[in-house]
Amino acid sequence: MRTATNKADKTSFNMNRLPPELQRQLADVYEGGQIDDALAVNHIYQGDARNFLPKIQPNSIALSIWSPPYFVGKEYEADLSFEDWQNLLSTVIALHFPIIKPGGFLVINIADILVFKDATMPKIQAEVTSSKRSPVTREDVLNAMAEHPTYNRYQIAKLLGCSEQTVDRRLNGNNIRGGKYEAQTRIKIVGGLIEEWGLKAGFYLYDRRAWVKDAAWENSRWHSLSYKSVDEFEYLYVFWKPGVTKIDRTRLTPDEWREWGSRGVWFIPSVRANDDHEAKFPLELPRRFIQLLTEPGEIVLDCFMGSGTTAVAAIQQRRQFIGIELLEEYVKLAQINVQKTRLAQQQSKLTFISSRLCDLSVAPMRCESSVS
Repeated sequence: MRTATNKADKTSFNMNRLPPELQRQLADVYEGGQIDDALAVNHIYQGDARNFLPKIQPNSIALSIWSPPYFVGKEYEADLSFEDWQNLLSTVIALHFPIIKPGGFLVINIADILVFKDATMPKIQAEVTSSKRSPVTREDVLNAMAEHPTYNRYQIAKLLGCSEQTVDRRLNGNNIRGGKYEAQTRIKIVGGLIEEWGLKAGFYLYDRRAWVKDAAWENSRWHSLSYKSVDEFEYLYVFWKPGVTKIDRTRLTPDEWREWGSRGVWFIPSVRANDDHEAKFPLELPRRFIQLLTEPGEIVLDCFMGSGTTAVAAIQQRRQFIGIELLEEYVKLAQINVQKTRLAQQQSKLTFISSRLCDLSVAPMRCESSVS
């Protein structure tokens, strides 16, 4: 249930002092009520993000950062068609606009679709001379046909010790990629789609970063058969919701600003072992954005929570979080990782307190002992 709230409670500036045109533009941003039964913070919810996002308190999320399905054939996205994938992402982005704080951010980590099936693309590939499976040349075929003018292709192939397809390829340059009935594949650039959906929702593209990771050779099946590059980077699109944004450079040290805060390219190693989740992203990705774009105590959202990386980063940075994850097994995994992080923080606090007490000689304890 939504109840009316005072606009002054949600912003520190006077809307009435803005130009009339800007007042009209921002009216929907600052209007809206509160939800009595909104989702609680510091909790991970199981289900479809499209069902849970409307239950989050309006204008409450300082930063939402997530990595959606990439439409590259992972097990958890096997049932998605390209149209389904577009509907999922565009809807999730649209549902974020009411819940992001004015001046807050939405960060989407995504890569281009490297194996995008396109039935309209010609199935013709240049001759790959560096990896021919048969040493038979076009000259060999022509010589054999001249010596045996009555032979058909099957007989020529048997004579040369190769397949009938090899004879046809040598004669006509035909090299049907992926089989006669398989759709050819190409690369689909997704940045334009993401920007379009963000603008349609009311956001504005504020920034973009490139994450350079380890080269993913297994995801580049063609790397030895073409001139295409291997998969070794992804994008981070930063969307801004109109409103007052606090710029505080003291959130980062001078070294952090120099090394990554103001750099457009981030060099962060991939997760070495995806043994408990098929597509983890490194803790350093959400940690940097949380530190850069939010204040302690603010709420960070991840609606594709996976193994709980964003929640762990939020806890470590003294922020609150809300997580949403479709699969029950990953919700349980995320909850375990969150609990481990909280226990580690508690242990660290106890160790620090014990150390300080020893230094100050406040309590009769042996300083060399450790807290169990």
